[in-house]
Amino acid sequence: MTSLAGIDTLLGLTGRAAALWPDKTAWVFDAGGERFTFADVDARSTEFARALVDLGVRPGDRVAVMLRNQPEFPLLWLALAKIGGVLVPVNTGYREFDGAHVLRHSGARFAVAAEEFLELLNKIAPETSLERVLTPGELTDPGGDQAFTSEGERPVNIQYTSGTTGAPKGCVLPNRYWTTLAISLATDFPTVGADDVVLTAQPFHYIDPQWNVALGLAGGATLVVLDRFHPSTFWEKVREHGVTWFYCLGLMPTLLLRQPESELDKAHQVRAICASAIPRDLHAALEARWDTPWYEAFGMTETGGDIRMYPADHEETIGTGCLGRPAPTREVMIADAAGKPLPRGETGELLIRGVGLMHGYHDDVEATRRAFDGGWFHTGDLATMDDEGRVYYVGRTKDMIRRSGENISADEVERALQLHPAVKLAAVVAVPDEIRGEEVKAYLVLEEHEGHQCEPADLAKFCSAKLAYFKVPRFWAFVTELPMTPSERVAKGELKKAADPRAGSWDRTTEKWL
Repeated sequence: MTSLAGIDTLLGLTGRAAALWPDKTAWVFDAGGERFTFADVDARSTEFARALVDLGVRPGDRVAVMLRNQPEFPLLWLALAKIGGVLVPVNTGYREFDGAHVLRHSGARFAVAAEEFLELLNKIAPETSLERVLTPGELTDPGGDQAFTSEGERPVNIQYTSGTTGAPKGCVLPNRYWTTLAISLATDFPTVGADDVVLTAQPFHYIDPQWNVALGLAGGATLVVLDRFHPSTFWEKVREHGVTWFYCLGLMPTLLLRQPESELDKAHQVRAICASAIPRDLHAALEARWDTPWYEAFGMTETGGDIRMYPADHEETIGTGCLGRPAPTREVMIADAAGKPLPRGETGELLIRGVGLMHGYHDDVEATRRAFDGGWFHTGDLATMDDEGRVYYVGRTKDMIRRSGENISADEVERALQLHPAVKLAAVVAVPDEIRGEEVKAYLVLEEHEGHQCEPADLAKFCSAKLAYFKVPRFWAFVTELPMTPSERVAKGELKKAADPRAGSWDRTTEKWL
């Protein structure tokens, strides 16, 4: 087999895969039934590349893409990588305000979008640098031969973060970002190879399906793409397509576990599951339900794949919040506020460095400087490291609530609340308070069958039995749904926009609704 050593571009991965496995199925799009061999992927992306060049796209040009989970998205991505263009994925849930921000800030000259988004993009185009908005069907291959070249450090994405606060930042991701991540997963654990079938259910404008594409190209695995994440049919699709490995994150494990049990739960071919933010209290139950090990993994849009759980550490760390050890291409440090290393066992900010990180935030020199202060990327996450060098997640530095001098992890309170059988989802945020500085507020989505049988006083009593008194939320609010980011995390920035965060809440102190 042609070695992966020295391959540092998506162009290189695509060409190698087409040469090694030309007739092997590379992609299966579940919703539409489309199938592509590795030779198809190379040829079709080349057709798009020629069409883009004919349109006028030049190296360094940004092209916005607003498509759902359809083949044209990854084909356009690989096509842009072949000609030195830069993909700007646009969240399909964006509207005028947030859509205009991404298009304006990225400086995209062209946009390729599904018909359903044309009206929106044409409406906001005058506020941006857009010169033309097209559908994939309008990209006509002019034919002819064209040689493509690329470089490891050439940017191929401006990937806008789905942060919980503030306007999205554009992460400038080079070829080497994708090849470092993909090759690491293909050659190091979980060692995804040509015998594997990988599945992704997240939207393509998010980062995960993109690195799944790169991973399939690196390892020769078949990638199954779902239209989106459907908890009720997810495992049915896993069985139908013979999936052997997949990655999930956020609320996905919890929502899967809450589906009715089935006699088919263990009737699958999945050898391992990697996930970010596996619920600690549900970790053992997840493994028992599907008789498959779940391995924690940590990464960010800015940095790629950084920390992963390995089989040797798996058994003794189930349910501990252990992230695992640094990937072969990463160094990590637990640092104090001054960026200095802390002794093992102490809590501090998780810092990361290595090859294949983002170049920085597009058009934001100051944010880039802060992020890479001291030569390390500052994740904004709190963590500890044990004597074995394993990293344990504690919480977000910006997701800590300071109440009467006590630091409270919102993540810890959320995990406690979700142990209650009536609670489907929980989000905990800080509420300004003149006396205590901040108070704790919980937003809850209840299980449908529970109706209104669960009162906030009952939940407060339940919480009091599991957490220190100062961690128990004072304010309680029931909602039908929570705002979510594309990474299946609660968009807490949206929750914090309320003019009066106490309005409509039950106050545990006064035992009254406000």
